[in-house]
Amino acid sequence: MGLWVCGDIHGHLDIRKLNTEHFPMQKNMTKKDYVLILGDFGLIWDYNGISREEKNWLNWLNSKNFTTLFIDGNHENFTRLNTEYPIIDFCGGKAHQIYPSIYHLMRGEIFELAGTKCFIMGGAASHDIRDGIIDPSEWEGGIHSEGFRRKVKEFSNERKSFRVKGTEWWEEEMPTSAEMLYGVENLAKVNNKVDFVFTHCAPTSIIAQMGFYDHDQLTDYFDTLSFCIEYKEWHFGHYHQDRKIAPNFYCHYRNASWRLA
Repeated sequence: MGLWVCGDIHGHLDIRKLNTEHFPMQKNMTKKDYVLILGDFGLIWDYNGISREEKNWLNWLNSKNFTTLFIDGNHENFTRLNTEYPIIDFCGGKAHQIYPSIYHLMRGEIFELAGTKCFIMGGAASHDIRDGIIDPSEWEGGIHSEGFRRKVKEFSNERKSFRVKGTEWWEEEMPTSAEMLYGVENLAKVNNKVDFVFTHCAPTSIIAQMGFYDHDQLTDYFDTLSFCIEYKEWHFGHYHQDRKIAPNFYCHYRNASWRLA
């Protein structure tokens, strides 16, 4: 029984980091071994429902020797993720079961994974929306209306950084105050002590060390937690880097072979 982590896979775009060429250790793994993706899973994405490509990749992951776990990032279809899959008890916390051996670990939960105690809080603020969100509901006919299509074409021609609400961006990307409070309450139940913290984005003080200076309610929340709880290591994705920051913070992207337990 073991626990590995890797960074964002963005649906089919970066999932090949989990093939046998890039992750050869899986040949000796079993379904009792866990590979945890640190957000931007992206294989539940198509707003029209599961696509053939998504189904093929989910079947591919499900057929692996290991069990796949993921936390949510900012690039997930939260409408589908939160409504299409059953919530089950899994390793001490709540999870959405996507496939027989694919699970979404829900926000604010604490899981027992490979003999370790792990705190999970998904979500992050998108940084590829600086020019705005286009909401199809502002036009009669929604995404099929001429006005909506004109606006998307205009933004695209001007090379603006934007996303479309309900098809490629969801406001649920950021945890609610209730979800963050729920995480605090669950940590209190274990005397504010865990082995690992797994998130998609990082605490404000850590991203400042990485050269990113934008902060928000979630990164500030993580900053407070980082000084108020005990943990051995904190692992996150989101920033498309593989590096260690400070004594015990680790950013992951391409490395799929980082074993923690």
